[in-house]
Amino acid sequence: MVVPGLPLVLLFDLDDTILRFSAGQPDFWQVALQVHLPGRDDHAALVAALHAVNKEFWGPAAQAFWGRQNMHEARRRIACAALSELGLSREMCHQIADEMTEQKEAQVRPFEGALETLRWLREQGHRLGLLTNGSATFQRRKLARFALEPLFELVLVEGELGYGKPDRRVFSAALEHFGISPEETWMIGDNLEADVAGAQGVGITGVWHDAHARGLPDGSAVLPDRVITSLVILCQELRQEV
Repeated sequence: MVVPGLPLVLLFDLDDTILRFSAGQPDFWQVALQVHLPGRDDHAALVAALHAVNKEFWGPAAQAFWGRQNMHEARRRIACAALSELGLSREMCHQIADEMTEQKEAQVRPFEGALETLRWLREQGHRLGLLTNGSATFQRRKLARFALEPLFELVLVEGELGYGKPDRRVFSAALEHFGISPEETWMIGDNLEADVAGAQGVGITGVWHDAHARGLPDGSAVLPDRVITSLVILCQELRQEV
């Protein structure tokens, strides 16, 4: 018997929806600078430069896709672009970038109650799918590390498909697998464009996981069908509504 108020099929994003990837985590560029440049007193300026280049780098869709499939090299390029003009060698830029990547991946962990909620949903009879952007190497490693794959009937990884959210082909592939209409499906994710708007574009209910509990950005062009701050709260709210 599925949970009243929830559809039979639930699709989930991975990073910052099930696993803490950025939300509630330290600034790993800052961590990397502390490891490799402990004697410098201009970390604030270095971090500001890194953030500025990082934001610009991930803007263009095609470049962002390439970067997600080549994360080590992408972060090396970001570090070199941001720090070489501030006197750092190419070798040091690469060391900082690699440290950032290793620290960030090592500190990934599930949100409180997230795995238990997924297991409970499965026990109630829901069919679960996971739609995640990123490289197969990074994402499959996390799935294995936290024993997530058995919880999902379907796992679609951008690096294996050759395209990712918000591409409608991702959502269409999930609907085809489950043999269900969009109106009978929810997508839960933290990215307004990729997860929510992408799902809504094919008629799937888009649920925004606001992990920071900050509310919608001012002027957001994407309006989620529902906003939650945790997967646990999603189920709690629905039980109260019924």
